Amino acid sequence: MEKEAACQWHLYVIEMANGALYTGITTDVERRLAEHRAGRGAKALRGKGPLQLVYQQAVGDRGEALRLEAGVKRLSAQGKRRWMAERRVKA
Repeated sequence: MEKEAACQWHLYVIEMANGALYTGITTDVERRLAEHRAGRGAKALRGKGPLQLVYQQAVGDRGEALRLEAGVKRLSAQGKRRWMAERRVKA
């Protein structure tokens, strides 16, 4: 549990070939993106490539990351794009 508390969590958004957006959290964005591209991890992304990382943000602890992820996932694709644009932090 202490190790988890010391980790920096990140929210990330991946755009699929069809323009759909996938939102997730991780402690290592590059590792997670590589897993998604290799077909491991989220079933929603399998066969939907090429996958492009379009947004990432350091969040803090896991609880904060989960809360932010839930909020972003509630947005429409257009809402997510607007939310990302407002932050101007691109991958």
